[in-house]
Amino acid sequence: MTRSLYTALTYLILGLASGLFYREFTKHTDALLSHTPLNTLHTHLLTLGMIVFLVVLALDAVLGLTGRRSFTVFWWTYNIGLVVTVAMQAVRGILTLGGHDPATTSAAIPGIAGLGHMLLTVGLVSLFVALRAAVRERGALAGPGASHQVPAIPAR
Repeated sequence: MTRSLYTALTYLILGLASGLFYREFTKHTDALLSHTPLNTLHTHLLTLGMIVFLVVLALDAVLGLTGRRSFTVFWWTYNIGLVVTVAMQAVRGILTLGGHDPATTSAAIPGIAGLGHMLLTVGLVSLFVALRAAVRERGALAGPGASHQVPAIPAR
């Protein structure tokens, strides 16, 4: 669980730093508030990074995902995919602000970004494999019919 917490914190720092970078870089290039992929880099890092890993942290606390092979596959592929995706987003944004058309600059940029998205997909599928196994295991431990019981609310 600690790994998920520190991963979320890392993405928080990267997300805030990317927002600062966007603001200062666009001021420097006299393109303040221009629409480029840098606009949403901040949001992608905070949402796909920090928020996803905070949710994963909560799921791990409830279901015990850490230690499962599929969870390890999720953690590595999702993080690599996210870093590749946002790196290409940053490259596209910087090229756009530099006056270049990223589509004609290099065909590698969208190809590498696509690879990042594929890794994100593999990571998410692996997360759901881990979740499915954990939910089944938890259901088996609780016994038959346990999933239909409503927990009692403790009196104060």
